[in-house]
Amino acid sequence: MAYFYWIAGTILALAWFSRIVDAALGMPAVADVSRPEWDRNPVTPAGNPRVSIIVPARNEEETIEQALCTLLSLDYDNYEVIAVNDRSTDLTGEIMEEVGKNPHFSQNRGEVGHPKLRVIHHTELPPGWLGKTHAMWTAANQATGDWLLFTDADVLFKPDSLRRALAYAEAEPADHVVLFPRMIMKSAGEYMMIAFFFSMFLFGHRPWKVADPSTDDHMGVGAFNLVRRRVYDAVGTYEALRMEVLDDMKLGKVVKKAGFVQRNVFGGDLISIRWGRGAMGIVNNLTKNFFAVLSFQSWRTLVSAFGLAFLNLGPFFGAWLAHGWARVPYALALASMFLVYIGMSRRSDVRPYYFLLHPVSSALFIYTLLRSMTLTLWNDGIEWRGTKYPLEELRKGMV
Repeated sequence: MAYFYWIAGTILALAWFSRIVDAALGMPAVADVSRPEWDRNPVTPAGNPRVSIIVPARNEEETIEQALCTLLSLDYDNYEVIAVNDRSTDLTGEIMEEVGKNPHFSQNRGEVGHPKLRVIHHTELPPGWLGKTHAMWTAANQATGDWLLFTDADVLFKPDSLRRALAYAEAEPADHVVLFPRMIMKSAGEYMMIAFFFSMFLFGHRPWKVADPSTDDHMGVGAFNLVRRRVYDAVGTYEALRMEVLDDMKLGKVVKKAGFVQRNVFGGDLISIRWGRGAMGIVNNLTKNFFAVLSFQSWRTLVSAFGLAFLNLGPFFGAWLAHGWARVPYALALASMFLVYIGMSRRSDVRPYYFLLHPVSSALFIYTLLRSMTLTLWNDGIEWRGTKYPLEELRKGMV
């Protein structure tokens, strides 16, 4: 048994320590566009490029007005907002129209509706599409921008957010830019769950490696996917991702695989989003996605659940159950894990002491993973905002 503790502890210590070292060396290379040097107008030989901001929404009456108003208050001067009401059964569509009617002064015509906002209403979903991907594809077909910015209906933008991100994209130059949002957290459960997600993010997706064309690391965030129009067309548009539940990450994947230049950046509170209300709200939101992350494969899900338990609970149990010097590697793993939380606190509102709740959040994430698999198999598909998508079609449509 002593050999088992030493072997398991060594694996855990190496896993956590190597990742914290890798992150410490790599994270400084990820730009932060909230810094003063990016407070400038994007300049190209052709002038400020036009940006089309695409906002798909289904039953988002609680958040859509504030989200659209922040977009319409951006301080960049050459953009349009295309909001898509995707078969909403609440007041989303009506609120979109009302926002578009808000008085806006025109020198020639006096007060008119907001000239930057267009609203598209979908009443039906064609076969072979997810509602969200169809909404974004439809809006992109009508977009006039040199850049397309895909965002969500609950994201809040600071006035200078687009201008800074675009200045970085044009200066780099980059073909696809992902801006990480600030997570709005209002309860201990939300802090705990977001902290765990961030810590696991370092293992599954290395932000500092995304810019390296020799790696497979890629990135996509639903809150802010800024992509050149010609690149979007070159990778097959959202038609190539029409049945992808993880459409944001998969857009990043196809862009990277096609050899285009991809960058992800920090931005402080330039954009903000609240993932869910309470720990169980985040569990419910992630249930739709987790089985898709594992390609809807049960064996991969079970192996991943075991791996999550070993990686995240193993250090705590090992430090408790092992004896003597055998506790040393577990202590090193726990210390490295705590350093992850310290690093996290520098980029978010998560405080290092949430490390103490790591076992609880680990158990909840493992539960979410198994729940996602069980419900998807039981229902033979997923139900997303009132629409049922069969499992067979989801598997066939994976990229």
